[in-house]
Amino acid sequence: MIDANDLPLVRQALATAQLDEQHQPTSGNVAARRPLLIANYAAQKLYRYGYNAQTTFEMKPIVWIGSSKKDLLALPEPVVDVFGYGLHLAQVGGKHPDTKPLSGFGSAGVLELVEDRRGDTYRAVYTVRFKSAIYVLHVFQKKSKHGVATPKADMELIRERLKLAEAKAKE
Repeated sequence: MIDANDLPLVRQALATAQLDEQHQPTSGNVAARRPLLIANYAAQKLYRYGYNAQTTFEMKPIVWIGSSKKDLLALPEPVVDVFGYGLHLAQVGGKHPDTKPLSGFGSAGVLELVEDRRGDTYRAVYTVRFKSAIYVLHVFQKKSKHGVATPKADMELIRERLKLAEAKAKE
């Protein structure tokens, strides 16, 4: 699989390919076409995963508030993988398909990633309000069997940790 580390190789392949005005190889032999074939293959892979040649991969750091990291690592491994991928997407400016704004916070600055696994529901709450970093506020297993609302105690903890994140962001 081609990833962001391969972008310099893709650019080099495109630069060394000898093309005519219609962007076709000028020579019919395989050696002349090889850089173009590599570049086309790489571009197809990159575009499939949402990248293009102009993409920059500035990653925001992750700041764990309270026990959120310990709580994450206590969850089942497949859930940790999903949340880790979701946080990675947030670091590079993307959003996991299962991420939605957490109601009660006025904007899309506080997000909730929900994962259902074997009848249990797990949630990771983080904020992208601050330019300096992604702040993970709370990671937990939803215990309530009634409705989809986030329990009141968890909402209060998220509010407290959001204030802590705001204070850290100002430092």
